Amino acid sequence: MKKKILIVEDDPGIRRALALTLATEGYRVVEAQNGRAGLEAASEELPDLVVCDVNMPEMDGYALVEQLRRIPALASLPFIFLTARGERADVRRGMNLGADDYLVKPFIRAELIEAVAVRLKKLDASREALAQQL
Repeated sequence: MKKKILIVEDDPGIRRALALTLATEGYRVVEAQNGRAGLEAASEELPDLVVCDVNMPEMDGYALVEQLRRIPALASLPFIFLTARGERADVRRGMNLGADDYLVKPFIRAELIEAVAVRLKKLDASREALAQQL
């Protein structure tokens, strides 16, 4: 079954480019235009992974990852920041709030694909380990 990826990005052009890139790789894609819509989409769609910008209206990416980490069903959801905020303090803040990876725009397609694949592989390994314990 295809893995489902939620893209949370306020720039429609970047959101479309991300969606096309990931769909081309065989992923199902769900899109949200800001953090608040992303939180709703994550709760309804239960994606396998989130790719999220930081600077967005209504709810920024930092607030979104904080909220997701408080919801038991979504707390371990792999989360990748993809943002123009590339200062060391921004990266540390994102990782400290619970992000699994932090990529800086402009992004390299291969780097994004690799980050997504690695996080999904780790998710599968965790799920498999959990299933074996039951």
